[in-house]
Amino acid sequence: MSARAPLTLAVPPWSLAVTAMLSVQLGSALSVGLIDAVGPAGTAWLRLSMGAIVFLILARPPLRSLRRPDVPAILFLGIATGVMTVSFLAAIERIPLGTAVAIEFLGPLTVAAARSRTARALTWPGLALLGVVLLTEPWQGAVDFVGIGFAAIAGAGWGGYILLTQHAGNRFTGIQSLSMTIPIAAVTAAIVGIPQASGHLSLGVFVAAAGLALLLPVIPFALEMLALRRMTATSFGTLMAVEPAIGLLLGLLVLSQLPSVVQIVGILLVVLAGAASQRGGRRNIIIHDDLVSETGLA
Repeated sequence: MSARAPLTLAVPPWSLAVTAMLSVQLGSALSVGLIDAVGPAGTAWLRLSMGAIVFLILARPPLRSLRRPDVPAILFLGIATGVMTVSFLAAIERIPLGTAVAIEFLGPLTVAAARSRTARALTWPGLALLGVVLLTEPWQGAVDFVGIGFAAIAGAGWGGYILLTQHAGNRFTGIQSLSMTIPIAAVTAAIVGIPQASGHLSLGVFVAAAGLALLLPVIPFALEMLALRRMTATSFGTLMAVEPAIGLLLGLLVLSQLPSVVQIVGILLVVLAGAASQRGGRRNIIIHDDLVSETGLA
């Protein structure tokens, strides 16, 4: 009698990415209270530290499997994650959640356009930028350039995160990779986060940070790592077009941040830019003992 093949659940990679986006934006919206208590860098440090503990419990870092070319990617992925988290939380302290997400989204959209084989794809970041202008409404005279700057830094970090995560996901399982990169991200955030949170820590703060760490980084980063193992950076980056709309919706529902009609149009332009640049890009990956080869890239 032949052995039965193990039952596997074929989950579309895009569903993993969308679930991750929902978790990220809910975690961001719910972090506002913690930001008021310990500051954005303090919040990032606490969340990433709690997340690092979870990942270290779930998986032992595969340090013996590290090759010399892997070290820079793992190190810079951790640093990019830390910078991205601190900068984004600093942004939402000053500007609406939906606006911050839209500005941050310029990072992965630019990555998607730069990796595209068509010159037409380069127009989509421009369309998204127009949407961001409508979101920030500079003609109103109350533009928070510091908040916009933090969101732009987060966008650069997000673009680097996508590229580096795909490399790390090719070499290690999702949880193994995160067990190495999230502690590095926590240390990166600690440089500013510990001084900012000092004197404001309490049991309630640690409990809140632990709960928020599940929403971000534990659940979304694990799901994104799994998604990026089965998608191109282009398709993943452009799928993120939905995230500004999710941020706008949760900003309204959780934070009562009511957008104007012009800002809604701006969000729609950002989403349209991402959707228009979307390319079918499921990765056909063949996994061997210690290497990953890929075919059929978009």
